[in-house]
Amino acid sequence: MTFPPGRSEWAIIKTNLWPKLKTTLLNDMKKLTTIFFLTVTCFTAKAQPIHSYAQDLATTAMKIWPDSFSVKPGNPAKWSYDQGVILKGIEGIWNATGDGKWFRYIQKQMDYFIGEDGSIKGYKTTEHNIDNVNNGKLALLLYEVTGKDKYRKAAELLRGQLKTHPRTSEGGFWHKQVYPNQMWLDGLYMGEPFYAQYAKIFGEDSTFNDVTRQFVLMERHARDPKTGLLYHGWDESKAQKWADKTTGLSPNVWGRALGWYGMAMVDALDYFPANHPGRKDIIKILNRFAAAVTKVQDAKTGLWYDVVDKPTEAKNYFEASASSMLVYALAKGVRKGYLPASYLSNAARGWAGILKEFVKTENGQVNLHGTVSVSGLGGTPYRDGSFAYYMSEPVVVNDPKGLGAFINAANEIDLLQVPKVGQGKIVLLDNYFNNEWKKEPGGSRNIPFHYIWDEKDNDGFSTLGFVFESYGAKTATLKEAPTAQNLKGADVYIVVDPDDQKETAKPNIISEKDAVAVSDWVKAGGVLLLLSNDSGHNNVKSMNVLSTKFGIRLNEDLFNTVEGSKFEQGIVDLSAASNIFPTAKKAYVKELATLNVSSPAKTIVTKGGKNIIATANYGKGTVFLIGDPWLYNEYTDGRKLPPDFDNYKAAQDLAKWLLLQAKKK
Repeated sequence: MTFPPGRSEWAIIKTNLWPKLKTTLLNDMKKLTTIFFLTVTCFTAKAQPIHSYAQDLATTAMKIWPDSFSVKPGNPAKWSYDQGVILKGIEGIWNATGDGKWFRYIQKQMDYFIGEDGSIKGYKTTEHNIDNVNNGKLALLLYEVTGKDKYRKAAELLRGQLKTHPRTSEGGFWHKQVYPNQMWLDGLYMGEPFYAQYAKIFGEDSTFNDVTRQFVLMERHARDPKTGLLYHGWDESKAQKWADKTTGLSPNVWGRALGWYGMAMVDALDYFPANHPGRKDIIKILNRFAAAVTKVQDAKTGLWYDVVDKPTEAKNYFEASASSMLVYALAKGVRKGYLPASYLSNAARGWAGILKEFVKTENGQVNLHGTVSVSGLGGTPYRDGSFAYYMSEPVVVNDPKGLGAFINAANEIDLLQVPKVGQGKIVLLDNYFNNEWKKEPGGSRNIPFHYIWDEKDNDGFSTLGFVFESYGAKTATLKEAPTAQNLKGADVYIVVDPDDQKETAKPNIISEKDAVAVSDWVKAGGVLLLLSNDSGHNNVKSMNVLSTKFGIRLNEDLFNTVEGSKFEQGIVDLSAASNIFPTAKKAYVKELATLNVSSPAKTIVTKGGKNIIATANYGKGTVFLIGDPWLYNEYTDGRKLPPDFDNYKAAQDLAKWLLLQAKKK
């Protein structure tokens, strides 16, 4: 992501986005709160504590496809977009639980297809089938988390397809080479989220223009101006028998096609730069889309029909995958701030209908009924897009597209139930005192790394960032020295592991001026999280310039060392700080700096007579300090630590506590 000269990510957010966000929150807070609590009541009326249907159906999927993937179990395994829908849902469970078993399943499934050289078993670029691009999102995830080059090469292979993929005269991707001149709603989900994710990771800024174009063209040609609904497909040549000879449109509005399109928008937006004009364009399309699809939501059940605008036609039926996808798009759209909070009631009614109509426990397994196996246009035998055609396709149990859509929707519903103690609050991460760069693997760019929000490997803070966002907070990055002006509007400010010359040739050392700016901000009500490190991996002297303002000095020592995988040597008992860590007790904190603590600070966690964690009330604000960056991905995402450690819970507890300390602006 690039920014104008001298402008940090936080500066752009503060200048362009924060005033609008603040006004919207103030105007809509009563309405948002009412809808949210009504929604949560609806969701949780049957079970306390919250039951995870996402995990139920993911467990079913893992039982059906334990080793590889076949759309019909028993048939040869195939690189198929269906698998990618399930695995994206399972990625969401991993993010929300910090349980490494979910990640390991994703990796195992993808490793069946991706070779050490980056080749993909059964995939042919020359087919130019946009469905085949969808699973690239998992290749990118695996690359970002593990750093293994084979995943990057696999993603590059799929990105290469889009460079040669045939297009309409205006630049829209054909759905498949065998379906010339045609754009289908389905294809937007298959191609665009991957395309945008790849662009963000590898700095292809101009690609976001092309991603935007796909959504704009699809809406321009497929949208019915009377209802706002989009038809399943559009043939630019108007040559297909299913295509209207004037408009080129297919004759019906298929529910799952709408679902694909809605999911595509909210997922692609995850990767757009905050200041890219295409972001606004897609959000406008999403709002028009939401208004249209909620008008055809069944008032009694909250569900959507297979052909959504013909509810009274004989044989039409409520369809599970479409209903799940639309719930997902609406719920995520609200959570991300793209849609008004009023759509939560639509998501709630849809979710309640899905659970009642489609989810059944049978022989000890939770199953999803009611998914149409497939619906398309053209091909052999020919599919004419008529209502009778859509009704002719079989409806099955545990179809992978339905399971995947359901798991993704369930993840969003689970996130809605997390208490939004951070609503309207900004968590600002320093990237000035900690400012490390490395050469991009396989490329020529220098890229930032080490304790940054977007970083998914062991050294990143993506898991912690997800936790803050699950509480409703916004994360941002400060790439400049802290000042009264650029700290204004932030609620939590995090300074982690200030650089020394071993990490950065010209490190930005914390000065007295910087420390005064931060301490004044804390005194006025700011919440400061200081995550230092031992003296061998961190500029302790630099951090002490700031920390001593609050009565805490880091010792230049190395405590709690661990030999190899003897994880028990790194245990820190958090029980004494139960007001901050009500659920986390057994933490892993390896090789930390101990603390000297004086007023106004107080020690809250010790080990072996050493001070490990301290807090301070300073003016109207709060400070929390530990001598290690212990909540980075390596020790929170569940891939390394034994499951009896509570580091993920500690991240949840601490994030919640920090946000609760933050004074309302």
